[in-house]
Amino acid sequence: MTRPELYAVVMAGGSGTRFWPASRRARPKQFLPVWGGRPMIAETCARLAGLVPWERILVVTAESQTELVRAALPELPRANILAEPAARNTAPCVAFAAEEVAKRARDAVQVVLPSDHVIHPTSAFQATLVAAAEEAAAADALVIFGVKPDHPATGYGYIEAGAQTEKRGAIPVHAVARFVEKPPRARAEEFLASGRHFWNSGMFVWRTSAIQAALRAHAPQIAQGFARVRAGEALARVYPELPSVAIDVAVLEKAANVRMLPIDYSWSDVGSWAALPELHPRDPDGNFPVLAQDARLIAEDSSGCLAYAEGDEIIALVGVKDLVVVRAGNATLVCPRERAQDVKRIVERLARDGERYL
Repeated sequence: MTRPELYAVVMAGGSGTRFWPASRRARPKQFLPVWGGRPMIAETCARLAGLVPWERILVVTAESQTELVRAALPELPRANILAEPAARNTAPCVAFAAEEVAKRARDAVQVVLPSDHVIHPTSAFQATLVAAAEEAAAADALVIFGVKPDHPATGYGYIEAGAQTEKRGAIPVHAVARFVEKPPRARAEEFLASGRHFWNSGMFVWRTSAIQAALRAHAPQIAQGFARVRAGEALARVYPELPSVAIDVAVLEKAANVRMLPIDYSWSDVGSWAALPELHPRDPDGNFPVLAQDARLIAEDSSGCLAYAEGDEIIALVGVKDLVVVRAGNATLVCPRERAQDVKRIVERLARDGERYL
């Protein structure tokens, strides 16, 4: 494999409800500057610099978000923005992108990335992409990346590593024994102790032909849907009828040619506001300000708080500890850091009341 054959597919259609009120339907999480000073999708694409040129980066997003993608990624050719007519999870998203890559370079290797992860350093990240691309090209494998767990997380899917099958550079390649989705605490503790289990990072590498063959074999409804599109039926008619299913469930849990590369760099899927203190240094007062443009934090006798704001805003804290305080648009969020996952409950209640705050 040579580098010009490498394409990148960035999945950017998520809603990011756990980052309300900054993340809204009009501007979801992947377009927020929560790390690095740029929108998360821009940080994701920047990590590909020198490895995948802009003309080989495709972004799959919701139709309502195409202008946000253009604003965040002005270098991206407009033809490389693939608009989904409906939200149908990652398996149809992967199939959609594979159809487009196949038109351009049938035997290309694809790197498939979520748009809203924080990863560093870039050099280590790119080294694993190159190793995975070599494995995908040589073995026609569907390659996934496993994150070595540092605590017994119950919110991640796990991959149990099988025997080592190959080594690409200094990076081992493993068969996959099984997938386990979001285990209970006791089982997650067993996985942590075993040393054989890894978090599923949601990043993938494969040949275009290999993923299309796997979709035909294991997700025939999706493959047949795109066959209808190739035959002339409108994507807007077919896409909403496709099964809403994750690529892991639709294909990877069933396929025999799945391989895993363990990764040892810093990775976070930034699942909620509670993840940000792990990514940002404390200020002199012991808080975690995440501020954009002219936003300010003033804290008096307060520590351990995450404060987020953009624009001409000020957050003032007095005598409080370990809170999440978010000021965004017409809403303010205040909650204990350990309850940040429960923000989705607020979003659910607001959804019943209408869309004014969503």
